[in-house]
Amino acid sequence: MSALKKFFKDTIIYGIAAILPRAINIGLVGLHTDVFKSNKFAVNTEYYVYAAYLNALLTYGMETAFFRFFSKEKEKGKIISTSFITLLFTTLIFLILGLSFAPEIAKTFGFEKVMYVKILVWTVFLDTIVVIPFAYLRVTNRPIRFAGIKIANILFLAILNVLFLWAIPNGIISEGILPESLNFYVKGEPQVIYIFLANVFASVFTLMLLFPNILKIKWTFDKKVLQKLLIYGLPIMVGSLAYVTNENIDKLFLGDMIGATEMGKYSACYKLGVFMTLYITAFRLGAEPFFFNHAKEKNAKNNYATIFKWFSILGAIFMLVVVAYIDLFASILIRQDEYLDALAIVPIILLANLFLGIYNNLSIWYKLTDKTRYGMYISIFGAIVTIVFNLVMIEQIGFMASAWATLVAYGSMMVISYILGQKHYKVPYNIKQVGGYILLATVLSAVSFYDGFRGNYIIATALVLVFLAIIYISEQKELKRLIKKGS
Repeated sequence: MSALKKFFKDTIIYGIAAILPRAINIGLVGLHTDVFKSNKFAVNTEYYVYAAYLNALLTYGMETAFFRFFSKEKEKGKIISTSFITLLFTTLIFLILGLSFAPEIAKTFGFEKVMYVKILVWTVFLDTIVVIPFAYLRVTNRPIRFAGIKIANILFLAILNVLFLWAIPNGIISEGILPESLNFYVKGEPQVIYIFLANVFASVFTLMLLFPNILKIKWTFDKKVLQKLLIYGLPIMVGSLAYVTNENIDKLFLGDMIGATEMGKYSACYKLGVFMTLYITAFRLGAEPFFFNHAKEKNAKNNYATIFKWFSILGAIFMLVVVAYIDLFASILIRQDEYLDALAIVPIILLANLFLGIYNNLSIWYKLTDKTRYGMYISIFGAIVTIVFNLVMIEQIGFMASAWATLVAYGSMMVISYILGQKHYKVPYNIKQVGGYILLATVLSAVSFYDGFRGNYIIATALVLVFLAIIYISEQKELKRLIKKGS
């Protein structure tokens, strides 16, 4: 089996692991927006913004460092055990401190209940200690088990959401099945805390599924290995915190500057951009171990260029399809009309996320050359752009400022990474061709959304088919070559 065929096969499996859970999660957005008004949805959004920051901080780049040195070092057992023990130790400290100072944390960050903080601390703790076991499944080419556990997790999460937010409130199941300590219904209406509880229970379930893998880890700790992991990973951590800022700080700014209701609308419609995020996640799960494991092959750079090209093409197709049928997707996923005020952000967010995916693709240069500090610098630059743009423009154009800030930040990061990458690790990317495809998809998306054709699915379908035809005519020779090579 050729390297590219193996990559695409694994990416499809990882795609299922990424897409099915996220698809179910998108379905839960419909449930959440049906049950809660936009101001309550804002509470849910703000909660997971803090969770994202904590996850980035507590993993401190260890996952990417694990991939790098597992493929590089001979004593792989020490890489596994040292990285796992380190994360377990630091996360246990976080758990103890977080639970001990929960009242003070709740007061400082404005949480309605101390219980929210305790649930958040437990959820982050559980999600962090499974990072290395999941990474091990990926780096050892076990995508089916990885996918199975991820899918089981989201199914369990969905069942709990339906139970807490629909079955019990509608009398299908008696709320008497819950212990008194978990009964948070007010006049029969569910509270947002049930979303948080469902997540922590699902995290416990995932830990149980991974426990057989964890038991196989040998408890050996190597200080020299840890030093290598930290030197490589800490810049990744800073970059991850900057990425979380790019993804989430806009929501906090919106809540503070124009109110929870507007932030809730923005956050719900932002979820429609998850279609591109699904695609990017599927790619990243398959690509990261592939790039490291095949870095020494003779044709590695040509393979990277081919993957970059087809990633960009498929991403452009995803963007066009979602924008062309945006009202259809919105009608399925968003249940209250008040949320639709922010639907105009979706095309911008989709293009921004495509730029982010391209940036992730390009970022392999600083990971393979062990120059992760450049990734940190680029991410910090993007975070500064996001913060400044939001602070200056939110009061001028509302939540649209946050969408444009995301696009500008990820677009500039993509360009900077390409320029630096060509100096330090030159890959023969066909930038003109890829740029042409993305520009064409953007124009067609704008036509379908802004030029009076929105909601006309005949025109939408025609625009998608035109783009697909252009791709096929231009790329049919390479498609046939790749298929023949992989068979």
